[in-house]
This record gives sequence, C-alpha cells and structure tokens, in this order.
Amino acid sequence: MSAGILGMGKYVPDRVLTNFDLEKMMDTNDEWIRTRTGIEERRIADKETNSSDMAYAAAKKAIDHSGLTVSDIDMIIVATITPDRPFPSVACMIQNRLGAEKIPAMDISAACSGFIYGIVTAKQFIDTKAYQHILVVGVEKLSKITDWEDRSTAVLFGDGASAAVVGPVSEGKGILSFELGADGSGGQYLYQEGNYIKMNGREVFKFAVRKMGECAVDVVKKAGLKKKDIDFLIPHQANIRIMEASRERLEIPEDKMIKTVQKYGNTSSSSIPLALTDALEEGKIKDGDLVVLVGFGGGLTWGGLTMRWGK
Repeated sequence: MSAGILGMGKYVPDRVLTNFDLEKMMDTNDEWIRTRTGIEERRIADKETNSSDMAYAAAKKAIDHSGLTVSDIDMIIVATITPDRPFPSVACMIQNRLGAEKIPAMDISAACSGFIYGIVTAKQFIDTKAYQHILVVGVEKLSKITDWEDRSTAVLFGDGASAAVVGPVSEGKGILSFELGADGSGGQYLYQEGNYIKMNGREVFKFAVRKMGECAVDVVKKAGLKKKDIDFLIPHQANIRIMEASRERLEIPEDKMIKTVQKYGNTSSSSIPLALTDALEEGKIKDGDLVVLVGFGGGLTWGGLTMRWGK
C-alpha cells in the first residue's frame, strides 16, 4: 500500500470579480490582464466568510467524495497564509466544526506551495502507519490582504478552498515521487508588509519559470518515468506564462495541462487542488492516469509530486 488521494472537494465564493470590474476600480484593462496573466475573473469572499468557513465546506465535500466519514479521519492539515486569526489554527477550527474530536490538527505556511507540502507531510504519517486517513486543505482569503490600489497585485488574486482526503491506495497507485524546497534569500521578493501582499514581479517570475520547470522534470525522473508517460500537468495557477513554461519543459501538449487560472486567478495554496478538483468533476482525470502537480510560492518555496490516480 502507498499513500494517495481518496477524495476531493472544493468551495469558491459566489461573487465573481471580472477584469471589467477592475477597470472601474483602477487604471487597468481586460486585455492587459489577460495577455500578461491569463486571468479573466476571480472569486471574492464577503466580509462575513472566513478561511475556516471555506475550508470547512471543502472538507465536508472531500470526505463525502472519499466514501469515508468524519470518524475515519485521523489528522487534519491546513495549508494557508490567510488564517482567520494567528491562532487557533484553521485546522483546529474545522476539526471542531466537523466533530472530529481529539485528532491532531495543524496549519502549515508555505504560501502557494502549501498544498504540496501538506500532501507530502500527510504521506509521511501514512507511510509510517502512524495515521491512516488525513484531511489536507488548501484555503485562502487573499482578498483581505490585497491592496486594491496596487494594480500590479490586485489583478492577480482570488479566494477559495479545496480539500483532499489522503490515505492508503493499492500498489502502483498514489504518490510515486515528490520534491520540496525553499530559498529563504528570495523572501524579499514576495511577502506581506503590514496588511498587504508585496511582490517584485520580475524576480518572482524569473524564479517561478526556472524552479517550476526544474521541479516538474525532477519528480518525473524520481518516479522512474519519462516525460511522454505523463497524462496531465497541474501547475500552480499563478500566471499563464509561468504555467506554459512548465508545460514546455515537460514537452506535453496544451490539452494535457489543467488550467483554471482564467476563472479563479491565483488562489495560493488552494490553486492546485482547485484545478485538480475541477479536472475530476469534468471527467478529465481517470483511474490510472499519471499526474504531475507542481507549484512555487512565497518563502520562496517550491514543491512537486508525481502520482498515479486511483485507489
């Protein structure tokens, strides 16, 4: 047995903020945003909706999709940089709401790489048989730390949550390889100052194009696979040009890259699992498919994994 994903679920707010809406708020336009980022719209949570609310909604759907019940969950890991408050953790808050009494629960902070970090952390507990079923959630309410007067960042971010139940799967299925990494010297290029996200777009772009491509190739090699074996690439949905660079490094056709950046924008730690959940809901990913997940984020961090889909 190895560790794999047993079920997925998502939550996105109802409010849609389009590029045309942003045109009315700041000096920007739809064509500029689309050609540089690939983003057409993003979801924005209302003031009353917190990260824990979105995480809870996604978690319930993931547990249902897995065919398990709350009593089967042994641990909760939440990846987020926008918790409701510094503590208690979002993980503890949704543990309480789910009624998953006494099981361990913790948040991790790896920005947009957070979901990959969470999945790989869950894998370690499952491989050692310490726990059997672990709920991993990526959730962000980036709208609350976005400076809506800074057009260089305001056009990028959205809110949302997606969750996965990780547990034992049959031989040959599940996570085949992974890589995690960080370069703290690059923290100055993407960070939160006071209440807002600050970013050196040029430096982050250079880092992301290089590291996402390298990481995607590395995890394929670690799995003993070749580029032509990959059925789908799910990159962090930050910027279509960065995503395309990763696709080109893996030498896979355009229709094999899952893309949701156009409708959700950059939702940080929830970006990759949202794209994965949508691909499953649309019937794109099927049992036995080989899937590569790869992302980068503030820290600067990166992470990737290769998995064969199925139980």
